[in-house]
Amino acid sequence: MDLTYGRYLRLDELLDQQRQQSDGPEHDELLFIIIHQTYELWFKQTLHELDRFIGHLDSDDVPRAGHTLKRVLKIFKTLVTQLDILETMTPLEFESFRDFLATGSGFQSAQFREIEFLLGMKDEAHLVRFAENDREYTSLERRFTEPTIWDGFLRLLARAGKSIPRPVLERDPTAPDAENPHVQAVLVDIYRNDPQLAGLCEALTDFDEGLQEWRYRHVMMVQRTIGTKMGTGGSSGAEYLRSTLFRPAFPDLWAIRTAF
Repeated sequence: MDLTYGRYLRLDELLDQQRQQSDGPEHDELLFIIIHQTYELWFKQTLHELDRFIGHLDSDDVPRAGHTLKRVLKIFKTLVTQLDILETMTPLEFESFRDFLATGSGFQSAQFREIEFLLGMKDEAHLVRFAENDREYTSLERRFTEPTIWDGFLRLLARAGKSIPRPVLERDPTAPDAENPHVQAVLVDIYRNDPQLAGLCEALTDFDEGLQEWRYRHVMMVQRTIGTKMGTGGSSGAEYLRSTLFRPAFPDLWAIRTAF
């Protein structure tokens, strides 16, 4: 049997995954499902790219690391534009099928939690929430105990002869990343004297800003759609999402902006 476009992409299986739950079914439920399934595919690709990025850091390949991070940023720009499509759904249209979501919630996206863990936003409580799914729990547990992207970046700087303090390099990877004045002094020196590494610092900052942009747009989309109502799955909806705003993944890169 010849390999066709449809067989290669397994389109029969893919296009059979949009199973609407509402009576009728409601017209806009299909859009809601496709948008969120697409998010999960992009999250999968993001994890794929971030693992490659860490590999480039570990091999001191700064140019390829920067190229990979540029791709991840483009993915997050795409995630933002997908919200433009979702925002064509009015509150009334969403309400027509919202009850059929039952306990389902974007709060339960294990892949997005993996991304957060990679970025140093580690919360052991999330492991408990995914304990009933062996695949999700195993992946999350691995990300929880692994070094973060920032850890990999600092190790690269140390191998490049930068004065990264030993306690920073040997820190507990399960602890959240925190600002460090010694690291900030190194970063300021890099910006002044090492253009290649400074470019990688800017790529990390671009990615961090892109993530925060997506979080902000996500908050506004939820607030526009359900206002201050409780979110699906028992989450607090827009209130919880607002609590995630303006929490950078790489705080040292933002702290040094006043040093120039």
